[in-house]
Amino acid sequence: MIALFGSKGFVGSEVLKSLKEKGYEVYEVTRDNFEEILRLDKEFDYVINAACPGARFKANTNPSWDFEETVKKTAKIFYETKFKKFIQISSVSARCQPDTVYGRNRLAAESVVNDGNSLIVRIGPMYGPTLKKGVLIDMLNNSKVYASSESKYSFTPIKFNADWIADNLDKKGVWEVGSKNSIKLGTLVKKLGLNIEFEGEIDNQEIKTIQKNYPDVNLVIDFIKNHEKYKK
Repeated sequence: MIALFGSKGFVGSEVLKSLKEKGYEVYEVTRDNFEEILRLDKEFDYVINAACPGARFKANTNPSWDFEETVKKTAKIFYETKFKKFIQISSVSARCQPDTVYGRNRLAAESVVNDGNSLIVRIGPMYGPTLKKGVLIDMLNNSKVYASSESKYSFTPIKFNADWIADNLDKKGVWEVGSKNSIKLGTLVKKLGLNIEFEGEIDNQEIKTIQKNYPDVNLVIDFIKNHEKYKK
């Protein structure tokens, strides 16, 4: 039995699909039933927290909101639910952006749950059919990207990350999951034949703990070329 917090989010909804495909029974936890699940007198085999927001810009412009939604909510889930195993879905920003509100709060949330038995999964930039924001969408909209063209991103299919989580619930410690390599944003734009303006500092979002089965970052090119906005 699994309690999945954030089951309707970009990451959580994909994790939910992967878990159900593998036959798990899942309690889908959203804002609507959050408190109800916390009050359940039930021990879950796994509690998965996919509820931390991925809004980096909003986090850095509204620190108190991000702290509330990330650190305090994680602590509430961790201390008020009963479980045999806790899985925290975090971000590589916890390692590569400690000087930002977003990165610090993800790292702080990790420290709350890091009890020696928990699994902490750091994921990087992702893409999939339900993607609605981020640098890839900015590129598709021919909008300015607020990062240096020299920034290196390890773009990964969200389904790969979700399947990895569903397949590795019993792992412990901190794992970075994503593509086995990275691509500069400027290089990606050139390969796509797009004319995009960049503005900002280098914002590297790379995966460091590489596994043999991690996908190639260049798969993102096919995703963009097959996107309806690119075809227009």
